[in-house]
Amino acid sequence: MADLLPHPLHQRLHQRLHQRLHQRLRRLPLRTRLVVGFAVVMALVLAAGGAFIFWRVDYALDRRVNSDLRAASAQLLPLVQPDGSLPGDEASDGAAISQHQVLDASGRVLTSGAAVGSAPLLPSRVVQAALAGPVYFDVGSPLPVNDRPLRLYAVPLDGSSGSAAVLVVATSRAASDEALRELLAQLALVGLATLVLTTVVGDRLAVAALRPVERYRTQALAVAAGELDVRLDVPAGRDDEVTRLGHTLNDMLTALDAAMTRERRFVQDASHELRTPLTLLRTRVELARRRPRTREELEAVLAELDVDLTELQALAQQLLHLSVTPAPLSTSTDLAAVVDDVATLSDSGADGLPPTWETTIEDDARLSLVLVGERALRQVLFNLLGNAARHGGPHVQMHLAAVGPGVVALSVSDDGAGMPEQFLPTALLRFARAAEARDRPGSGLGLSVVDQLVSASGGELRLCSRGAHHRAVERFAVPCVHHEQGTVVTVLLPLAACS
Repeated sequence: MADLLPHPLHQRLHQRLHQRLHQRLRRLPLRTRLVVGFAVVMALVLAAGGAFIFWRVDYALDRRVNSDLRAASAQLLPLVQPDGSLPGDEASDGAAISQHQVLDASGRVLTSGAAVGSAPLLPSRVVQAALAGPVYFDVGSPLPVNDRPLRLYAVPLDGSSGSAAVLVVATSRAASDEALRELLAQLALVGLATLVLTTVVGDRLAVAALRPVERYRTQALAVAAGELDVRLDVPAGRDDEVTRLGHTLNDMLTALDAAMTRERRFVQDASHELRTPLTLLRTRVELARRRPRTREELEAVLAELDVDLTELQALAQQLLHLSVTPAPLSTSTDLAAVVDDVATLSDSGADGLPPTWETTIEDDARLSLVLVGERALRQVLFNLLGNAARHGGPHVQMHLAAVGPGVVALSVSDDGAGMPEQFLPTALLRFARAAEARDRPGSGLGLSVVDQLVSASGGELRLCSRGAHHRAVERFAVPCVHHEQGTVVTVLLPLAACS
């Protein structure tokens, strides 16, 4: 029927059937696909092995039968007369004589043995082939069963002085065919048993191999249900595809927990810290609407609202910076160039920065390439200078120098009253503010932002005030060098070539 369809339609039908079969196979469970694939491959291997064994045994049996036929032919050839007859006293002696036929060139039987009868055994086409040389020919086959299976061997005769042209010698194949059928049955039985056994073993192996995956899936459902700090149970001491998948998923869960923690913390910080400035804004607006006000009074209220909104915007921006973990960079930034550029803002009256400060860049710190983005470096500098402006003394210094192999130090110092020693370990926490600084502008997020940016780049942040020292993390064996009065905030960064 398919041949009657137009070729494009037949091709589309074939593609659609192939796609449906592929989709159905893809819907099967992975275990089923593995077992079915294993069973199909095993069946092909067993069939190929059985076919090879059957062919070798059949070849050996045929070789033995052919040898017997050639021996019988050699025995009879000298006895055949030109007219096809055999000597009278030999006519009934021997198995070879009883299973022969002598044919003329047309295939007609001239004489025959008692065991094969006078009916021609060879078709005419085989007789014509036998006139040119010896030919083997089978009557019947092992399957289906034949009542009289024979193997014939036909050789040409010298019929120049008579009508005899072809001598045919026959032998029964019953024994060899029976042996082949028995072999085929045994191969089928053994092959089927082997296929069933290997399929069962393959199924058990697939279950054992996929058991950790099912366990991972169950634990992943717990994570999807909202459970925290859940980790996959990965066997120790093993290194295969499944255990590597488990380690990768655990790393992903760790990163996911960290992201969720940052998100919750951001929401909590935002809801906590934005409540006060928003309440203050609402209060100012309500007070301004209680009675009619002059233009000058409204402008004063708007100026106060603008200050509040500016602080609110800065607070929201700092919260956003804290909620995002900086991604590692593959390109470097010239730290000295950024410091030089920020130094031009000194004595410019820039909002939030000290009125003036001194900047020193040592020669060994020139071309200090670090794996930190320029925007992040500017934010670090603005936050440090802004802290010095709000909480330090009038004399502010910014200093950049190389302090070790592959390490550069950026410090901002002031000559103010400094921070209490007991406050230094908590100064980097979010919204942490010393008691004497609560009446000053700020939200207590500046140093937290700096610490996050510096840590993400592999650096180290140090606080030194009133002779006391505090490290956020200890990464570099570089001593602190500063005055015993005032506050020094130092950022140590690895150079890009050594990071």
